Formats: sequence, structure tokens, C-alpha cells
Amino acid sequence: MHRFVFENLRDWAQQNRHKPIVLRGARQVGKSYVVRLLAQECFESLVEVNFEQRPDMVSLFESMEPEKIIPLLELRMGESIVSGKTLLFLDEIQAAPAVLACLRYFYEKMPALHVIAAGSLLEFVLEEHQFSMPVGRIEYRHLGPMTFDEFLLAVNRPQLRQFLQTYGVSDTIDPSVHNDLINVVRDYFVVGGMPEAVAEFALTGSYLASDKVLSSILSTYKDDFAKYGNRTNRTHLTKVFAKIPALIGNKMKYTQIDREEKSRSLKQALCQLENARIVYRVAHSHATGIPLRACVKEEHFKTIFLDVGLMCHACGLSMDDIQSASEALFINRGAVCEQYVGQHLLYSGPFHEEPGLYCWLRQCGSANAEVDYVCQQGQTIIPIEVKAGKTGTLKSLHMFVHERDCSFAVRFNADLPSLAEVQTSVAGMPPKPFCLLSLPFYLIGHLRRLCKEALHSHNHTH
Repeated sequence: MHRFVFENLRDWAQQNRHKPIVLRGARQVGKSYVVRLLAQECFESLVEVNFEQRPDMVSLFESMEPEKIIPLLELRMGESIVSGKTLLFLDEIQAAPAVLACLRYFYEKMPALHVIAAGSLLEFVLEEHQFSMPVGRIEYRHLGPMTFDEFLLAVNRPQLRQFLQTYGVSDTIDPSVHNDLINVVRDYFVVGGMPEAVAEFALTGSYLASDKVLSSILSTYKDDFAKYGNRTNRTHLTKVFAKIPALIGNKMKYTQIDREEKSRSLKQALCQLENARIVYRVAHSHATGIPLRACVKEEHFKTIFLDVGLMCHACGLSMDDIQSASEALFINRGAVCEQYVGQHLLYSGPFHEEPGLYCWLRQCGSANAEVDYVCQQGQTIIPIEVKAGKTGTLKSLHMFVHERDCSFAVRFNADLPSLAEVQTSVAGMPPKPFCLLSLPFYLIGHLRRLCKEALHSHNHTH
């Protein structure tokens, strides 16, 4: 189960002087697995402390002095901790906020010791902390579900992954290879990127087996509601958690969750699920400049779920639906495709960057428009439309190109890739030429590279 963050962590491990790393991500996205693999390949030993299982260990860190903490840890764990040879893993650190604050002193006083901390509900601590955060003394790494490229490696299709790595915007793809990749995309839609579900599918080839894992993960998330604190009613959490998967692609309106409940209560529940990284906000950005987050209108947003496999399970969609109804997932109002693209875009930046996702919503009488996602490539703002099948109008994209004087756009669909000079078609407005890069869903992991190629090609010809 290869994760691309591993190379990033290996580079960190090989540095002589390094800051402690805090791995952030939802429960069961594979944080502990990656750390243990790193220890196995890059260190002589691993000392792992899980603060949920061992709350008694928290007291060892009270002195905030690593020179005193390490000998005490060695005594309690019965293992030597040697700088440069041992990886110290502090897991479920959200159960020990004071230990998180202590990490700064490991960097200042024992910079040669490799320390990684992780926590599934860490965002709650970071939001409510009442201690001095070790700003500038630690580094974050953000981990989401497995990507489609990681999925290809997991299901033993390395040749397909290699093909995607070497594909360029001027290349052609044989229809048989295209169809093969689209079929694997369908597998990914149903299985998703949660490592345990992927591992089960890779081992058995059974959608039912992976589906049972997804059911268990969703149950685990619901069990965690009790750990969210007392600010949010568990009933509200359950309602929002149950409804969000069916609302992907829609502008958030709390009446869609429950008309009888106060929006304030549902908003609090949604924020809690965001803190648990089960739900992500797709913020509306006016996209008038860079960075996109500077142009955000807070009250207008959409949401996506953590993972497309979890979403499909929660909505009752299975591989049987695809086989019994032609293009079943592709005609599910595009929500599944939008989720798939969104979760990849969310974690498409460097691992140290805070994940963020943006869309563009235009509300102007009868001329409403919505561009599914907006991202930035250098100084260029790129609108991205997701179309479920091989065809579909791009009215909103055309509107965005006109209003933002945009010259480059991206469409994801199920068709073969293409790069073309096209013109907008907006009622009452003169046509405007722009470059449209159309990509099949399986190239989502290579979007930034292909955009860079396409922009270079477009700028060179103009």
C-alpha cells in the first residue's frame, strides 16, 4: 500500500537537523501505517506511544525538557531511544494537548531526534488550544485518502500508472487503454481510497468485501461523535453526517438537512465534522485575484465528503448499480464524479500545505452560474468543470471565462483527452476565444503537470 507522502517523509528522515512532524488527517486514512513503514525502512527502531491507549504516559512530558523526558520514556517503554537511529512516534496526540506544545523543545534541544506525532481528531485541539503552539518549531503534513494513482499501484496495475506518469498533452491514448482506465476509475468510485477498503479489494477482488470495510469505517466515525465535546448535539451530528453524502455538488442550504432544526445548530454540527476532516467545505471564491482564499464569501459554499467510496456506500450505490443500469454512476447527477475530482484537488498541493477547495457561484437573477472548482497554477486562475459522461454543455464555464477575462479552462469527463482553442457562447456577449484542456477522470492526479504543459503550449502559440 504505497503512499506518495512516504518519499516526502523519507527525505525528512535523511536530514541531520529537522523539526518534529505532525501528521494531520481523518481517522483511518493511513497515518500510523505510513509512520511504521518509515520506521521499518529508514530507522533501526520505532518507539510508539499511543496516548488514547496509554494516558498514563502524558505525565512524562510535564517537565517540557526532552533531556529528562527521553530517559523516562526509555524506562517506561523498555526500549532505547537513540538520536538518528530511533523514530519516536507519538500517536493520537489530540488526547494529550500538552505533549503537542512540548514538541517545540524537541526541535530546540534535541534536533537530531526524529519525532512524528499524529492525531485523528487533532483539529479540535488546534481550534480550542489554550497553550502556546510551537509555531515555526514543527512541520505539518496533510494526508487524505489514497489517490487514483496510489490505487493503481495497490491493485497491481503499475503499467497503467507508469503510462499516466509519462502522458503529455500532445499524446494520443489508444481507446482500449482509455476504456481499461475508465473501468478502473469505476472501481475506485465504489471502493474509494480508504486504505483498508483498498487493501481488502486488492486482496479479494470483491466489492462486497470492501463495502463491509466502508460500513465499518462509517460506524467508527459515528462512534467518535462522543469525543467531539459537548458543544454539539449528537442528534444534529448524526443528521448532518447522514445527509452530506447526498448533497455533494449542491450549494449548502441547511433546510436540505432538516427544515425543522435551527440552522445554527446544524452549522455547529457541520463545523465539527469539518474538524474531524470527514467533511470539507468548497468555499465560493469571487476568483478576482490570487490567492483564491482572499476572495472567499464565507456564507456561500458547497461540501464534499472525505472519500468517494464512503460517499457511494452512504448513498447506497454499489458496483451492481453500474452493471445493471448503463452508466449508472455517471448519470447520478454528476455528484460522484464531482466528489472524486474534489477529493483529489483538495490534496493536490504539497503535503505541507493546508488543504483548501474553491468553487465559483454566480447568483444574478435568471443568469445564475456555477463552476464546480477553481484552482490556481502559479499566477493563473483555472476554472474546472466536471461532466459525468462524455458530453455536456459548459454554460457556466463560458460565463466565468467572460466575466474573469480567463483564457484557459479545464473539463473533466469520461472522454479521451483533448486540447483545443474554442470560443465562448454567452447570450448577448461577443464570443471570446479560450484554451480548453479536456481530461478523462483517470488523469486527475496529473492535473497540475498537464496544466503547466498546456499553458506553456498555449502561451507559446500566442
